[in-house]
Amino acid sequence: MTNKEMNFEHKPVLLRESVEALAIEPDGIYVDGTFGRGGHSQYILEQLGSNGRLIAFDKDPQAIATAEEKFSDESRFSIHHGSFAELEEYLIAQGLCGEINGILLDLGVSSPQLDDPQRGFSFQQSGPLDMRMNDQLGMSAAQWINKAKETEIANVIYEYGEERYSRRIARAIVLAREDELLNDTRQLAEIIKQAHPRWEKKKHPATRSFQGIRIFINNELGDLDECLQQSYRCLAKEGHLAVISFHSLEDRKVKRFFKRMVEGDKLPPDIPIMDEAVNRKMRLVGKRIKAGKQELDENPRARSAVLRVASKL
Repeated sequence: MTNKEMNFEHKPVLLRESVEALAIEPDGIYVDGTFGRGGHSQYILEQLGSNGRLIAFDKDPQAIATAEEKFSDESRFSIHHGSFAELEEYLIAQGLCGEINGILLDLGVSSPQLDDPQRGFSFQQSGPLDMRMNDQLGMSAAQWINKAKETEIANVIYEYGEERYSRRIARAIVLAREDELLNDTRQLAEIIKQAHPRWEKKKHPATRSFQGIRIFINNELGDLDECLQQSYRCLAKEGHLAVISFHSLEDRKVKRFFKRMVEGDKLPPDIPIMDEAVNRKMRLVGKRIKAGKQELDENPRARSAVLRVASKL
């Protein structure tokens, strides 16, 4: 990692609230499913005793390099280079599935990923149109958008970006790539900007489209579905799962998953049955939490963050 890459600042969102939600036991075993630049991991380690343990995951090679430098002398810490969708497989191999006292998932992209134009996430600066959280694997945004069918582009932008003008934008993208390949973030953002008929106040017209492409390229929602199911199986009894989401698609999935696990088996309403027979699997821990005024003043990117917490029964 270069010094330039190291200098991109990342402020962990809902730091105190999310780590407190894990109800840390000094000798417990915890998972940070999205290491980022280690803000949440650092705070978790500060709560652990000498026999505690923290296991982190991240797709991003730069995040792995940060972890190896930041915690090189920390025997209680280890990190796995991969998606949190590999959680169960990894913990089974370690003999720890069902032994985890708490799991934290901080979804979305980190500030260093957004702020570094070379990563291709941001439409604010010119950079290679990449968007991969692990730029060593899979197809980049440029590779996909230069060959995908117009209907596929429209569907991705609509489904994952919740962009109502997705068809119009997809058409503009396909027409533009007939003249030249699309390889630059600013280039794509300008095409979207010109095609978008109705700009929202204080929001760049390419925001939703870039979000949709990024989520698709990284299979973010598919990985989230996998990780939520695996997290339940990996938790110990009374273990806590805390999830910070940043847009409605993520939050909706988390909310619905918790609802299913809390309500248990669906049975006809007229069947007389004891409550314990319903097979409830989790209980909610408090209500959803959003960032307070002080955090929002210091970090505007926290404005859309929502924390939900549940505990395994």
